[in-house]
Amino acid sequence: MPKERPLWRGAAFRLCVLSAALLLCLQLAVRRSWCPEERPRLPAVAASGRAVPQPRGTAAASGRRRVTYVRSGRRGGRPGRKTARWHIELQPWASPTPSLNYEALRFLKYISTSQISCEHMNLSSLRGNSEAMKRPWSVCLDERFSLIHRLRNKQCRLYSLGLGSDDNQFEISMANSGCEVHRFDPSIRSAHIQEGQHLWYHRLSVDWRDPNPAIAAHKLHSNTKKLGTILNEFGHQKIDVLKADVESAEWKILENLILEDVVEQIGQLVFEVHIHWPGFEVSGNDSTVVRYWYSLLRELELKDFRLFHTYKDLSKPQMLLKKEAFNASSCYTLSWVNTRWK
Repeated sequence: MPKERPLWRGAAFRLCVLSAALLLCLQLAVRRSWCPEERPRLPAVAASGRAVPQPRGTAAASGRRRVTYVRSGRRGGRPGRKTARWHIELQPWASPTPSLNYEALRFLKYISTSQISCEHMNLSSLRGNSEAMKRPWSVCLDERFSLIHRLRNKQCRLYSLGLGSDDNQFEISMANSGCEVHRFDPSIRSAHIQEGQHLWYHRLSVDWRDPNPAIAAHKLHSNTKKLGTILNEFGHQKIDVLKADVESAEWKILENLILEDVVEQIGQLVFEVHIHWPGFEVSGNDSTVVRYWYSLLRELELKDFRLFHTYKDLSKPQMLLKKEAFNASSCYTLSWVNTRWK
């Protein structure tokens, strides 16, 4: 006959099971005390610091409040957009120690040497007029670049920055060829004037910064805006040609176009540059100023712009930074083509 199991063994087994169950309950109680189910209610927070309203009844129905954070696009920037730049990269000095002589010679050689050839400049050059090569305002109409094709298709757009006293024959010629021309001139009487089918005048001055919003509009001397701001307001994505004669403001405007990547929306640049003084808000000694000018133009080269025409104005005073030296004119007209632009 099988032996009977002692009664104390069954009691011991039940005691072990009961102890294990008790220990498990204690662990669960401790965990719940450290991780409460009802969390503190936090409002959803936007990047601006304002709370984002939540639908009523959501917290009561779920038993928990879900914290939602709305991320602003400013911190990370738009997808695929480059990080904003605050200054251009200055080129190394032309000599081991800063020297106006070396900086001036390097700069003048750069603006006097074409980087790419162009056989057809201006509309008259297409008809075999050789005098067109001597004109200061020159665009490249070679077949390998898009401007001539956009002119033929009546899809061309030209922005002209200047003053009313300037010669506007270039703009009229482009408008008569079917190009949509917008001339920005703060001296005209009306806000917008249309002459003919393709020529508009706007009482706007293009600057390297937008006006201070703290200053009332009626206290401003003129209506000034950055070119990027004007493009957005006009709904224009591209400019085939940007012509500028802005009396020494060209350096800071060009810097703004480079820093904000607006220059990549432009097919050709035709700028009159003035070198008889540093220009508006350009500081530093003479060698530093010339290095800054040179660095700006090298930034254009990095953006795939190539100089195809240079015009030295002999009718203007022959000086550089108030010095009659280096055989320099105080005014040059330079034309670039964006070799990547389509």
